[in-house]
Amino acid sequence: MLVLVDLDDTLCNTWDAGKYTLLRLIPFLLRRRKFKSFFYIITARYRELEQSREFHMMDLDKIVEKLLGKVYAKITPEEFEEIMDLVDRVFFSNLKLYPDALPFLQGLKEMGAKIVLITDSSSHWQRKKLEYLGIKDYFDALIISGETGHSKLDPHNFRLATSMFPHEEEIYMVGDRDDTDMRGGKDIGATTILVKRGYFKGRRPKHADYIVNDLLEALEVIKNEHEKRAKA
Repeated sequence: MLVLVDLDDTLCNTWDAGKYTLLRLIPFLLRRRKFKSFFYIITARYRELEQSREFHMMDLDKIVEKLLGKVYAKITPEEFEEIMDLVDRVFFSNLKLYPDALPFLQGLKEMGAKIVLITDSSSHWQRKKLEYLGIKDYFDALIISGETGHSKLDPHNFRLATSMFPHEEEIYMVGDRDDTDMRGGKDIGATTILVKRGYFKGRRPKHADYIVNDLLEALEVIKNEHEKRAKA
């Protein structure tokens, strides 16, 4: 059995931590009379980056730099360093594993599953999260877009996961985003399980075989599917 698992807003509360960071950043920008960036944030224009493949492979500092670059012709290195210090500190003080993340991963291990983390963003940023959250050792492989050069908007990383474990025919994909996690899972013939939480929870899914509220429900789906296959 091969289970591909997303990180952000599937195992940990990345969007919530990001929201807290934005809330802390707004008064910081206002005090420094950065009114353009304030309006960029409150009008949610950052959503225009969702479909950018480059965006999905960036470090947090590069993302912030790109966002600020859209608003200002240039920003001083001192201002940028001050902003990044705030962003990094606030983000990681609010980043948490969901309560069901460890029981989910432990349950998969007890079933003998091979677990592959398949996640977007840079190598440095995602590996820093894994170390901070203390879950790196649960995974048999890590596939990070910043290392492969392909985001989850493309099928490459999903196919890479199956090539790492070619003898595993029973495949599941668990994630929170339909147009990346679920669509990519479908491309490799996986049973796709969408966890409805985080930034994308209000979107209508098109590629999910199952829609669940949390990872414990996802684990039950996998157990039930596995039992059905064993009896077939």
